[in-house]
Amino acid sequence: MAVAKTNINAIYAALEDCMYISLCKVIEKSPSVTPPVYEMPVVENGSRLRQFIALQARSVLILGPRRNPPVPARAATTNSSIPIQTALGFSTLKSEDYVEAVQKLNPDVVLGLADYEYLKRPGVKRLERMGDRTLAWLKEMIDALKANGRRDSNTALFAPILPIDAGQQCHYLEALSQDLARDLSGLVVYEAASIDAIPKELRHLPRLGLTNLSGPRDILHQTSLGIDLFVPSFVGEATDAGLALTFEFPGPVLPKGGQRLVLGIDMWAGTFISDVSPLVADCGCYTCKTHHRAFVRHLLDAKEMLAWVLLQIHNYHVMDVFFASVRQSLSKGMYDNDRKGFERCYERNFPLSTGQGPRLRGYQVKSGPAEPRRNPQAFRQLVDAQEKLAEAPLLSPDANGERIEKQGFAEKLSN
Repeated sequence: MAVAKTNINAIYAALEDCMYISLCKVIEKSPSVTPPVYEMPVVENGSRLRQFIALQARSVLILGPRRNPPVPARAATTNSSIPIQTALGFSTLKSEDYVEAVQKLNPDVVLGLADYEYLKRPGVKRLERMGDRTLAWLKEMIDALKANGRRDSNTALFAPILPIDAGQQCHYLEALSQDLARDLSGLVVYEAASIDAIPKELRHLPRLGLTNLSGPRDILHQTSLGIDLFVPSFVGEATDAGLALTFEFPGPVLPKGGQRLVLGIDMWAGTFISDVSPLVADCGCYTCKTHHRAFVRHLLDAKEMLAWVLLQIHNYHVMDVFFASVRQSLSKGMYDNDRKGFERCYERNFPLSTGQGPRLRGYQVKSGPAEPRRNPQAFRQLVDAQEKLAEAPLLSPDANGERIEKQGFAEKLSN
């Protein structure tokens, strides 16, 4: 629905979210189990993954091994696999299984497997192996795509630029620029600072950033550094928090001494209970044209998933317009001035949410030791009634109303 109601033309899918064949084998106790996505009917040269997630043909489908941002996994990277976290727990993804998935799912763009762990700085010995492992996995992917005769027409390959110093991956970068350049369609970076490590022979390629983004300011900063494509996870986080995004680029001109504008509004606020105005005035999204604040506020309060669907549609529309304005500003040569104007106009951080978002699942977050529950307890025992029931003798089928009332199972109502 979000794709149908917005101009979003690219979707990032993580293999650990879609399926994992080895995990299916473990659960079903059978080596012959085939993941459902592999059994999707598909036309010649079509994509099973596109059919599986009901993605429209006009959208570019990008496949990577892990979600963004990934949940830190416990297992260590080996010469043949990386750690992942699926919906059913931690596991490992072998390079050969990743290649098989790409061959079967046929995405438009695939990200090469990288020896990289989120929020974990590599040790000295690990640094020596990161480039070699990533290069070996990349060559394995290239050979597999070429062997199937699909390399030039179907799947574009983006090579990872590791989040380490250029000198520590010089052999890997040299191999990319001299031996593999003709097989690459783009690059993927995990830290914006890695842009400086890109060899000049590869600087013409588009760059996808799987970087930390806390808000639109980070997008503007990383755009200035040279990242072309983004997977902004903060949009989903804002939606989960019940926030409706309100910013635009470069933003209105504030009067001298005026207070900065907020990046979004908290739809949990009690002031919206009877507010029948659009989420944001003059917004052209499906949500704002069809529904109002009071309706979304009611859905949030009722914990209806439609609330977050409508908010996501609105928030994606805001981002769609934001990126269109950024591209226009770049084409006019006004980007630096417009970026400064945006920073003067808007707060840096999103407002805090006053409500409870959708229930978090185990594969979305990693819990630490002695950490409190992230979700409120959905079911609880009625302690007072439990004590009464434990003390009371069992009622016989012929018990009268007086006895039932005396033992606390009922209360007589007066006229």
